[in-house]
Amino acid sequence: MEITAALIKELRDKTSAGMMDCKKALKEADGDLNKAVDLLREKGLASVAKKSGRIASEGIVESYVHGGRIGVLVEVNTETDFVAKNDEFKSFVKDIAMQIAAVNPKYVTREEVPAEALEHEKKVLTEQALNEGKPEKIVEKMVAGRLEKFYEEIVLLDQKFIKDPDVKVQDLLNNISAKIGEKINVRRFVRYEVGEGLEKREEDFAEEVAKQIGK
Repeated sequence: MEITAALIKELRDKTSAGMMDCKKALKEADGDLNKAVDLLREKGLASVAKKSGRIASEGIVESYVHGGRIGVLVEVNTETDFVAKNDEFKSFVKDIAMQIAAVNPKYVTREEVPAEALEHEKKVLTEQALNEGKPEKIVEKMVAGRLEKFYEEIVLLDQKFIKDPDVKVQDLLNNISAKIGEKINVRRFVRYEVGEGLEKREEDFAEEVAKQIGK
């Protein structure tokens, strides 16, 4: 059975597990959705769904500055102050701050992307596909696939983790949440870059950060 993006999304909605974990589970289950749910539960990756209704109002604000050029502040919430003081949780938050510095996302989740921005991107991608001479019947599927790339560029939780590109930030969050046993939520962030918005010489500081972190 073909493992489609729609099927992966349905499994993710049911379990709150990461996209890569959902894809692997569906492959292992030969596309059987219910079996894939069981596989994720057995691995402890679906347990995050049980925490979705809880309130995460504790946590920490972490800062990260790279070479005096890029600065990040990020707020990550937990359910209890005890977990907020956990070294493993603090390490996770530091990784999130470095991720934001290196890859420069615009939003935390897909839901935060403005509807008008999404519609504009869909229109551009549709025109691109049509201009490439693709048949109209497959244009919709092509646009859906390219929208995934769009989300990966601008949405923090959809991005590939800078220290391990095989893992998405959402997977990282789910794993730490399952391990610690509490709901964890990346609430908000702000990123500053020297000279941002001003006319300046061409230099990609974000790429520099990514390279140094990836060493």
